[in-house]
Amino acid sequence: MITSRETGRWVIPKGWPMKGLSNADAAAVEAWEEAGITEAKHDKKPIGFYKYRKKLDNGTLVPVKVAVFRLKVQDSSKSYPEHKQRRRKWVSPKNAAAMVREPGLKKLLSEIKKKA
Repeated sequence: MITSRETGRWVIPKGWPMKGLSNADAAAVEAWEEAGITEAKHDKKPIGFYKYRKKLDNGTLVPVKVAVFRLKVQDSSKSYPEHKQRRRKWVSPKNAAAMVREPGLKKLLSEIKKKA
């Protein structure tokens, strides 16, 4: 789990689609930038979706549908692009569900089953 930059609430790394990358590959890039994940295997298919309202820099709220991808983390770094703006905490999906505010993400995390 990571904290959001503005409010400090617990969230998962996420971003926008990136030209030339699949959504799963873009998720891996965001995991590096926001959480310092340097090496991970990831599924090409999302494990689920949730919706929330993102507040843009100008204050506008925009509805967003987030595809969530499972990353099996193999290595991480203490230094990464946003390490001074966020905190990172390794927890189980069950504990992560208790930490987040977004109802859809809470539900998705609580339903994750351990995968070999």
